[in-house]
Amino acid sequence: MEPRLLPTVPYATLDDYLAAGGGAGLDAARKVDAEVLIGELEASGLRGRGGAGFPTGTKWRTVAANRSDTVPTTVVVNAAEGEPGTFKDRTIMRTNPYAVIEGALIAAGAVGADRVIVAMKRPDVDNAADLERMRAALGEAIAAGWCDHGVVEIFEGPEEYLYGEETALLEVLNGRPPFPRIAPPFRHGADELVDADAAQGPARHSTGAGKSANVELAGPGAETPAPPALVDNVETLANVPSIVAKGAQWFRAVGTEESPGSIVCTVTGAVAHDGVGEIAMGTTVRKAIERIGGGVRRGERIVGVLGGASTALLPVEQLDTPLTYEAMAAAGAALGSASLIVISDGDDIAAVAAGFARFLAVESCGQCTPCKSDGLEISDRLGALCAGEGSQEDLDVIAHRLTTVSDGARCNLALQTQTVVGSLLERHPEAFRVHLDADTAAVAPVVVAEIDEIADDRAVLADRAGTKQPDWTYGDTWSGTYPAALLGADQTPDDQALADAGPAADEQ
Repeated sequence: MEPRLLPTVPYATLDDYLAAGGGAGLDAARKVDAEVLIGELEASGLRGRGGAGFPTGTKWRTVAANRSDTVPTTVVVNAAEGEPGTFKDRTIMRTNPYAVIEGALIAAGAVGADRVIVAMKRPDVDNAADLERMRAALGEAIAAGWCDHGVVEIFEGPEEYLYGEETALLEVLNGRPPFPRIAPPFRHGADELVDADAAQGPARHSTGAGKSANVELAGPGAETPAPPALVDNVETLANVPSIVAKGAQWFRAVGTEESPGSIVCTVTGAVAHDGVGEIAMGTTVRKAIERIGGGVRRGERIVGVLGGASTALLPVEQLDTPLTYEAMAAAGAALGSASLIVISDGDDIAAVAAGFARFLAVESCGQCTPCKSDGLEISDRLGALCAGEGSQEDLDVIAHRLTTVSDGARCNLALQTQTVVGSLLERHPEAFRVHLDADTAAVAPVVVAEIDEIADDRAVLADRAGTKQPDWTYGDTWSGTYPAALLGADQTPDDQALADAGPAADEQ
């Protein structure tokens, strides 16, 4: 398959991109009306590459139909990649940032938006180069006149995993912590109306005073008008320019009927080399592991594959499952963001489960008490089991908490705990029971974190992940307060807010 999203040689400048045919989609889009654009996206069958796989054309049509009469729509590029085992969005932004910008501008025209926000994470020693790459690409696009019809800006948000969740991302754009909220994003998005008593007319970047954790947002028919927001993933938008320029049938020439196109896949874990590659949808899991990761490590045998921290274990017997939304779902897993974390017989399954349980428990915001409290108990008991200090009672409690952790959940994080840990327990119960034997050596939970870099054919994980505490501070202890209680409506989880959390902040 010829590369569609990942050029063989990264585009160093906008001129390189234009020379390769870039820009044609935006030119074509500005010559037709929104209905034609949305119709072409619907015909292409493009589905969101952020994990949910929702039909992109349907999403655009819904946003366009819910436009506010008061405040224009905003297009938000979700570039807050943080799913463990995933590095595809950052690879696209490094090699082909212009397609992302072009796709976002086409989307803005289709849904009547006057502003595009590229939502990335605040720079640190690991991602500062990615941020600068996007800033430079945007500067070139502005200079070329691409952005004359509206404002395009880059937003720097927090490091938290939940920042990548669509509604939590919108909360951050409005000056609040990344706490998922209950509302259709197309009804209440990146802009809010300030209180009518405090201002005349609509205002942007409102802090939304009084709204933060545990608050539901406006739905259709609400008394207060709210502008919609179209939130799409980096990879999703990078596909748009070629679809508009070359047509829906060109896009469908690769992939399957229900899952057309290509997909950018990250392969890590027990493989010869970690990596990112673009493959046709419908390629089997086994072939993706071989082509991108070089196959399983020498002398080891694949036990299964995890799709980050959000999907059930795909057992070795199902490695010939095609990488499509429907086939992966039928296999009891999910395509997600196409991250394939390969687990081998050289890995301790209980340590893998403990690592994922800890990651999700720590990253939980605590709005939903069972998600945080049950998640932490699952994590703690799995940790005790791995340390050789567990008992049958621990296994019984873990099994029970997996049934209650998602009670009242407003986002998928608690369900992820159920899915990932539950699937490992169900498929490999002996891997947990063996740790009840006093002769079994203690093991540390596997460190689960987002990928900061792939260097020398190996994924480099965020180095602070192992010391992050459940209140989102860093150190050996924590305050005992959940983030949802710790961070107020007008706060964001920055260093000052965390410094006020308690003793753990002194360990940073």
